[in-house]
Amino acid sequence: MKIEILGTGCPKCKKTKETIEKVLKQTGVEAEVIKVEDIEKIMSYGVMVTPAVVIDGEVKLAGKVPDEKDVRKWMI
Repeated sequence: MKIEILGTGCPKCKKTKETIEKVLKQTGVEAEVIKVEDIEKIMSYGVMVTPAVVIDGEVKLAGKVPDEKDVRKWMI
């Protein structure tokens, strides 16, 4: 599983990364977590607001920090 966190480094982007890493640790799911800060790459996903979460090429969320419950759903 490849998880990309799209954002320029704002506090919400950092919180998103922390939340995802926490859930990965709790569930034991193996995933590659990549922080994407390049605006052109972010826009290539059609994302106009950050933070955003992309899992295996699919945008799961944009414009807010996910809660742990949402992240767990994506891991299944």
